[in-house]
Amino acid sequence: MAEDRLHTSTVAIHAGRGPRSHGAPLNPPLSLSSNFYGSDYAREQGSPTWVAFEEAIGTLEGGMSVAFASGIAATTAIIETLPARARVVGPAAGYAWTRSLLSERASAGRITLDEVDTCDTEATLRAATGADLLWLENPSNPLVAIAELDRICAALRDEPVRIAVDSTFATPLLQRPLEFGADFAMHSASKFIGGHSDLLLGVVSTRDRASAQKLRHVRAQLGATPGALESWLALRGLRTMPLRVEAAQRSALILAQRLSAHPAVSAVHYAGLPEDPGHEAASRFMDGYGAMLSFELHGGAEHAEDVCANVRVFINAKSLGGVESLIDRRARHSGSSAPSSLIRISVGCENVEDLWNDLRTALEKETK
Repeated sequence: MAEDRLHTSTVAIHAGRGPRSHGAPLNPPLSLSSNFYGSDYAREQGSPTWVAFEEAIGTLEGGMSVAFASGIAATTAIIETLPARARVVGPAAGYAWTRSLLSERASAGRITLDEVDTCDTEATLRAATGADLLWLENPSNPLVAIAELDRICAALRDEPVRIAVDSTFATPLLQRPLEFGADFAMHSASKFIGGHSDLLLGVVSTRDRASAQKLRHVRAQLGATPGALESWLALRGLRTMPLRVEAAQRSALILAQRLSAHPAVSAVHYAGLPEDPGHEAASRFMDGYGAMLSFELHGGAEHAEDVCANVRVFINAKSLGGVESLIDRRARHSGSSAPSSLIRISVGCENVEDLWNDLRTALEKETK
């Protein structure tokens, strides 16, 4: 099958199934063996279930993929491929565990770290000059902000700096960083790829064979190996990801539009809105705006807590990317102790009118 001529939604359904030979299983079987006849050992060479999942993601991303026990394990593996005292440029705002990982590595002298607003393209390019790695998160967590991946990658194409992109919010369906020239595309497959809130898994894709080998070595050395069942579940989840993401982002746009008009809401962060700062960039190089959005309330942190507590269809819980819609209050910046009225939503596959009625009821309880 010529995957390169097929739509990504079709590739997500068919990639990683193995040859279409008579009698072969349609779905890759779950392999629960840790060692194999001869000298192969799963921690070092992988297992058939990992390989099927990696092949599917690699086909979607246009590179080679390496699976890990979690998204943060995948992030750590990229950092571990760097030389000692490497200079890393990271986001000034973004996923808290990535930022704390970079900060701790810098405090220990493993890397040197410069932080930058990665939505400011010119500032990002200046900071990346002479760096070993530029870490981007697109869209960002929790503000769903957009970095200009296409322009950043194009401007740095002839520079020695390597570019890693956390593309979890976008999924490979909406954004494929390797196509822009990024060196690494990372996903927490626990989220939209798995899609059912029942696994922990991470995956990194690259077009450089030597980098893929380094990542596999780090995985074996650190023991950051994925479980066979988790890999099998993620591959199964991948098959329905096109339908889930299409439905969820359609609802996300409707909710963002309605939230923007609600008197209790002071700001909505979603690139699908024409007034959003990231709208032009996302429209230029992404294939959709995704299913994540966040919004802020006039009433402050206590009102945000109450809204999250008063929903009945949404689930007040962490994480994201499942078929169920989740809601939780977030700090605007990781590590900040200042009370925040920011609410992050992961839109799932429920009926959008049920979701809106639930949100509206919770909001209006706080405005009476």
